[in-house]
Amino acid sequence: MKKTLVSALTTALVVGAASTTFAAANPFSDVPADHWAYDAVSQLAADGVIEGYGDSTFKGNRNITRYEMAQMVAKAMAKSTSGADKALVDKLAAEFAEELNNLGVRVSNLERNADMVKWNGKAEYTYTHDKTKFNAANGGGSQTGADGKLLFRLEPTAEVNSNWHVKARLDATTRAQSDGPAARAAGVVDNEDRVQLKRLWAQGDYDKLQVKLGKFSSWNDDAWADHTFTGAEVSYGKDVKGVVGFGRLNRDSDFDASNIRGAFAGTKNASVGYQYVGVEYNKDKLNAGIAYHRAHVSNGAFGNNFSRNGLEDTMNLFGIKAGYAFSKNVALNGWYAQSNADTEKKAASIEVDYKGAQQENKGTWGAWVAYRHMGSNAAFNPGTFDAIGSGEKGWEIGGNYTVLKNIVATLRYGKTKDITGPADKYDHLFGRVEFFF
Repeated sequence: MKKTLVSALTTALVVGAASTTFAAANPFSDVPADHWAYDAVSQLAADGVIEGYGDSTFKGNRNITRYEMAQMVAKAMAKSTSGADKALVDKLAAEFAEELNNLGVRVSNLERNADMVKWNGKAEYTYTHDKTKFNAANGGGSQTGADGKLLFRLEPTAEVNSNWHVKARLDATTRAQSDGPAARAAGVVDNEDRVQLKRLWAQGDYDKLQVKLGKFSSWNDDAWADHTFTGAEVSYGKDVKGVVGFGRLNRDSDFDASNIRGAFAGTKNASVGYQYVGVEYNKDKLNAGIAYHRAHVSNGAFGNNFSRNGLEDTMNLFGIKAGYAFSKNVALNGWYAQSNADTEKKAASIEVDYKGAQQENKGTWGAWVAYRHMGSNAAFNPGTFDAIGSGEKGWEIGGNYTVLKNIVATLRYGKTKDITGPADKYDHLFGRVEFFF
């Protein structure tokens, strides 16, 4: 897949750049009709060294350009010749040395340009099954729902120069099934398709300094800030790193807005002012960080779920996180975040990890157990964790396994209940198979 995409792009680049590449040598000028090279190539053709244009002729009704002649000479040079034929090939090579040199530069540039654009990606299938047990105050009873989704992702990286690269993420998604009551109530249909440019940014790396410009994933996206935003981020440091970011927070749900709860409920394809600042430490077995995130959540555009004393609509969120690797197999990670909301203003997670699947190594695996409290107004996207939803708290267990090289299967199970009462209870099953390329 990588080679096919790169070949298509580089072919287009070569076609567009050909006139520039060879302009200096003017290879498209005709070889004069009385030039000795015609007799030489005729002799080599008779000896089976040169094959002409593919139809056993040399288009005798018109002159050959210097570039066409150089192409034939290059083919002849690639063959094993001796005696008089070798002498003719050597003489032709000397005559068209400049064109042959340009041809070599062209191939070299083609290889270099192919290396400048690198492609990665994956195809995945995700299946979820949810069971809800309603509290007696909510009418009692239970309901189940299932959902399946296919995703195809491309992530190109293009080199601008030694310090700057342009990166992107393009996702194509479709629903394989949607047979739950919630999906039907929301009007979700089977096989709903969408193609989105999820991320696009330029990144500059200078020793300890890194600059990002464009649409990319927010800092702390592994905890309370799992979203993209459009703007700028500057970080400086190595073991201890300071980070500052500012721009517009993007709110894009994959299919519809009904699955967004909390501060951004009822929103789709909207954005708000967003800033963050913090510091983090990462060395040896220990990592830690502290951060402040701020977003102006306009009630007029984003609903009334987030508020402070019923009036203030600016979310101010403070978060801390830390992790420690006890050995190469066992690690402990946790974080805590709190906002200035009136309700569900706290979120936290603590997780113990054992090993972990490595996509390159068949048979590797990992497992984890975690407790999470996902206050819907204590994170900019509380849907970070697949088996525990926004506004829920409870336990999660999971594991992953590399079935074959670059094929990873993941399974999660969450047993949760609503943070605020009367609390409904949930069983969340999440399964995913990823094919990396």
